[in-house]
Amino acid sequence: MLRTETPSTVHADLDQYDDAALLSAFIHDQHQAVDAVQAASGALAQALTLALPRMLRGGRLIYVGAGTSGRLGVLDGVELLPTFSWPNERALAVLAGGRDAMFVAVEGAEDNREQGAADLLAHQPTADDVVLLLAASGATPYVLGALHAARNCGALTVGFANNPDAPVAREAEVGVTLDTGPEVISGSTRLKAGTSQKIALNTFSSALMVRLNKVYGNLMVDLKATNAKLRRRAIALTTLASGASEQEAETMLKACDHHVKLAIVALRLNLSPDAARVRLDATQGSVRLALASSGR
Repeated sequence: MLRTETPSTVHADLDQYDDAALLSAFIHDQHQAVDAVQAASGALAQALTLALPRMLRGGRLIYVGAGTSGRLGVLDGVELLPTFSWPNERALAVLAGGRDAMFVAVEGAEDNREQGAADLLAHQPTADDVVLLLAASGATPYVLGALHAARNCGALTVGFANNPDAPVAREAEVGVTLDTGPEVISGSTRLKAGTSQKIALNTFSSALMVRLNKVYGNLMVDLKATNAKLRRRAIALTTLASGASEQEAETMLKACDHHVKLAIVALRLNLSPDAARVRLDATQGSVRLALASSGR
């Protein structure tokens, strides 16, 4: 029996717990998700190193999964646009059962290996793409079909599984094993197994965006200000990084089409938006290098 399916010996009487003890059991068990990701940090670092040059060449992140794992992949990908201005067309999701499976369970979709391959190939993966394959069991046929199709296309494959020596981790170029063990509710991998996948994906994609110069210090300076909340955040970030007043920051952001990076460089170096853009382009979008090249 898979470790994720094995009944927990710690909580055999779960249904008899009082309310406080019941909630505590669920919360305490989640700590193992963090430990599992920490133990897999070496594999995540390897994936980051191999993914970066592919992204610099214009590659895409392609998330593949079924059920909870697939939905977590969708979530990670869609949040890259507002957070880091990462284009939607470079963060794709391949979900067993299609788009409808994001909202309702599509029974049996995860068992179709051939469909997994076909759905992945519909996106015409190349050697510059990074395919992130998610399966708590590590043996989901749909995900394995996509994995082998991706490898045949030369794409970098990163397999995430919650069981040791699982096929999706073993057969991918980089295997990330998140060994979370038995669940509080036997087999319910939407619990700490899902939490560990969420943490691992957040960690990997955020680190990749830092390496792609989407962050200055620890400020997300390449966000997409698509609503009022993010526009306020853009002003605050520009003020923090440039030392300008809120009014100056807001004025410059409007001139820079709300591009935080551009506004920071323009304000710090007293440049026009066009001149600031030239300087940023020369440093591959690095605010730090753009400022350093001016001696400021």
